[in-house]
Amino acid sequence: MKQTEEIKTENSSEKDKTILTVLIIVATFVAISSIAFAAIMFLGAKDADVENVVEEAVTSTTETNLDISISESPLPDTGQAKCYGNTSSITCPDEGDDFYGQDAQYTSNEMWYKDNGDGTVTDLITGLTWQQDSGDKVTYSEAAAGADALTLVGYDDWRLPTIKELYSLMDFSGIDAGSYQGSDTSELTPFLNTDYFEFAYGDTSSGDRLIDSQWATSSVYESTVMNNSECFFGVNFADGRIKCYPTSNKEYFVIYVRGDSYGINDFQDNGDGTVTDEATSLMWQKTDSGEGMNWEESLDYCEALTLADHDDWRLPNAKELQSIVDYSRSPDTTNSAAIDSIFSVSSITNEEGEKDYPSYWTSTTHTRYPSSGDTAVYISFGRALGYMNGEWMDVHGAGAQRSDPKTGDSSDFPTGRGPQGDAIRIDNYVRCVRDV
Repeated sequence: MKQTEEIKTENSSEKDKTILTVLIIVATFVAISSIAFAAIMFLGAKDADVENVVEEAVTSTTETNLDISISESPLPDTGQAKCYGNTSSITCPDEGDDFYGQDAQYTSNEMWYKDNGDGTVTDLITGLTWQQDSGDKVTYSEAAAGADALTLVGYDDWRLPTIKELYSLMDFSGIDAGSYQGSDTSELTPFLNTDYFEFAYGDTSSGDRLIDSQWATSSVYESTVMNNSECFFGVNFADGRIKCYPTSNKEYFVIYVRGDSYGINDFQDNGDGTVTDEATSLMWQKTDSGEGMNWEESLDYCEALTLADHDDWRLPNAKELQSIVDYSRSPDTTNSAAIDSIFSVSSITNEEGEKDYPSYWTSTTHTRYPSSGDTAVYISFGRALGYMNGEWMDVHGAGAQRSDPKTGDSSDFPTGRGPQGDAIRIDNYVRCVRDV
């Protein structure tokens, strides 16, 4: 629907506007953007008229009781528009070629925001309304208490977002700033749309690292990290990851959100080796690949899969895979992976020699400054280990989103890498997805 911004228009009749509205409502419910585009082409109204009618149509879907099945928690696209090989960007491959089936080749629900002009932004995909400016960093306790004291644009029902709500804003056109050594942040691209949201990197003059742009959520880890430290799952929009951050002795950015509950799964076992999430209209492979593989092999695995008479499976993108994480579960508290028990999950022996659960590849490349594409996004459904103080421990939590090399040998990193000695996972497992 963003194509409406590019269409040059003339005057139109009220009858035409009515037809447009009906068509867009249909397109919104059944997710056929081509219908909406055809409707807009038919209208031939002024740019302002098109925008107003589209917004009225989208708004009316929340007020109309139509007997049409729709997603309760539609997933915005990741924003990744480039294709990548094992090290850098490439021309997007054709079906059957190496690296076919990656994030940029499957797009839907393009991220779409409306600046309300009053300090708030509405996500027209999720229906959530966001505070636009996080302001200065605050402690976690201040972040958790701040929603109750907030009244903005006449509403007092703001809340601290869950990790699934905040992650819906993640924009993978961003570039990980972790290796950037300069001071001019205009060269950098965060993982948040700065056309709509205020964003700041860490203040290096006060002792922060440049990438210290961690944002708070209400999703406190069911277990603990780093030897019994309480933490919450937050998003770092400077380096493009989810980690479990301490609830004490650190400050975070925070924006509050309002709207209907979002990110609540509604799984149905189809009895044929697949599971449908009615909340997102995605069908999942019930079992996983049963073995680890590198990123290119993961793409091939899903493209070649035929299951339950369907052959249109694909490797899920980062937001799709994160949508099935169950943050109420963990290896240490429920003796399970961080996923609903409706799914079958392989077990592994982790770097510490303990029983654990795999990490799973996504089709999304994690781009590092200045333009390296040698790592891809994966989600840890088991412990996200790091090597610290001479031992392996859970440092980021089951449900973390990390990124590691697409190919290579994990044994080349016997004590991990980075400040927390992150375990390097190259041969990750796979769980394929398709649209319902």
